Amino acid sequence: MTICLFDDHSWFTLKPLTFTRPVADLRVGILTIAEKWAKYLQAEYCFDTQPYLAEKFPFKTAQLFLNGGICPNAELLEAVIKLSPGKALIQNKIVIAYNTGGEYLPVNQAIDDFEHIPFTRSFTYIQYPEQIFSENHVEINADFRLITKGRSSASLSNTNTFLGENIFAEDGAKAECSTFNSLNGPIYLGKSSEIWEGCHIRGSFALGHHSQVKMGAKIYGQTTVGPYSRVGGEINNAVIWGYSSKGHDGYLGNAVLGQWCNIGADSNNSNLKNNYTDVRLWDYEKENFRKTGLQFCGLIMADHAKCAINTMFNTGTVVGVSANIFGSGFPRNFIPDFAWGGAHGFEVYGLKKMLDTAEKVYARRDQTLDAVEVKLLTEVFNLTQQYRRF
Repeated sequence: MTICLFDDHSWFTLKPLTFTRPVADLRVGILTIAEKWAKYLQAEYCFDTQPYLAEKFPFKTAQLFLNGGICPNAELLEAVIKLSPGKALIQNKIVIAYNTGGEYLPVNQAIDDFEHIPFTRSFTYIQYPEQIFSENHVEINADFRLITKGRSSASLSNTNTFLGENIFAEDGAKAECSTFNSLNGPIYLGKSSEIWEGCHIRGSFALGHHSQVKMGAKIYGQTTVGPYSRVGGEINNAVIWGYSSKGHDGYLGNAVLGQWCNIGADSNNSNLKNNYTDVRLWDYEKENFRKTGLQFCGLIMADHAKCAINTMFNTGTVVGVSANIFGSGFPRNFIPDFAWGGAHGFEVYGLKKMLDTAEKVYARRDQTLDAVEVKLLTEVFNLTQQYRRF
């Protein structure tokens, strides 16, 4: 069985994170949204996304179409499984799922043609970037139950101190001389992940496979570090998609980082305004700042973005795809995609220059920057030109 995760309007409101991926490829909790549905339904998955993303995230013939921004829960799964061909699961104006019987039908046509089945229970629906870290604790708990059910954890060294028993380590996970507090949430250590000496880990926390937490790190709850990443310093309620580094001292909090990001040593983000008022974030669709309703909201950083040592991000900063930030002082709260500079000013980060760097970054993790990725990033460079008004 193959399921298809479709983009709805949230693809636009989740920019810049979705410039480089479908909504269902966002990581919330331990897994991406697509991985959650596939695991629950024992299915393969594909995407119905933007045309320029389709080569990397291809479509296949599917019967069941699911909203890529909605995370599964028990009530939703029951309703989706019962959904027969020609019917769509709806809550208010939100299309949750529809069954085509194997025929391709875009979501707008399904709304018009199919019988509507109302769904009245609650669910997690990711529509804005800040919801990724806000909902992360709930989703870590759900994913932890899903992944570990009926399984036994690998053993960890007795040099560690454990508070609570809600911890699961996959094969090859290593930790020495560190503390793990799972009293307030589970702790999940992926395959071949490592916690170096002297770290303090507080759940809920998920560490992806082949990732590392460096010596002396302080990781607070509601935090996810995806695969092939390396982190250190102080992290609180942050989600790092994967293949990214925050390897040194400095604070990252109430934040989301995409893939291939790098945070320089002693860099910090503010997550609380001095006057304690709610934080606003740049909204690509509105081309203005949007009220989040959150008092704590830090940094949203898209794929391939990087910052130099001692960078200071103000409360509620959005950093676009492939931006490169350096220099003293606070840069602006919205740093456009392919921007090069800092508080002193910005210029365009040339596409060729950026791709040359990306090729080296990929090689360090034994990956290849292939033609598909180059084509995708080129499209993003062109799509975001209007925001680079330097």
